[in-house]
Amino acid sequence: MKIINNLLDKDVVDNIEKTLGGDLFPWYYQNSVATDSDTTNFYFTHQIYFYGDQSNYFNAIIPILKKLKYKKLIRVKANLYPNINRVIKHPKHVDFNYPTKGALYYLNTNNGPTFVGNKKVESIKNRLLLFDASKEHNSVTCTDAKFRLNVNINYL
Repeated sequence: MKIINNLLDKDVVDNIEKTLGGDLFPWYYQNSVATDSDTTNFYFTHQIYFYGDQSNYFNAIIPILKKLKYKKLIRVKANLYPNINRVIKHPKHVDFNYPTKGALYYLNTNNGPTFVGNKKVESIKNRLLLFDASKEHNSVTCTDAKFRLNVNINYL
């Protein structure tokens, strides 16, 4: 696991946050966060890239991708966890059942952390978390911002 703070220049990260956090960005409701059986939690996602298919918003995240050393991009997914006025620690999960690298890029600062195993990583704007996405990890809702916004990248 590795944490990189201040990954991008301020104007670049502000532009990504404005695009993905703006009122014209298309979000899609998911009735579970980590597992299909976890139907008590929800969040919104946007599949930016998945095995070669990309959304119209792919160019917005290129500055993040340029900072990664990857051989093959698997998935890029924007996540928006609304503030539901209580802290919920989502179930542990793995992104894929085969070895993959993960990069979680935080677009806003809030009190909803990420856990990789038992290590806690705070959500801080312009922070990149690099980790083994085939190992258990989980997210937590925030209570001090309108939402928790990040980009989850899986790659080889």
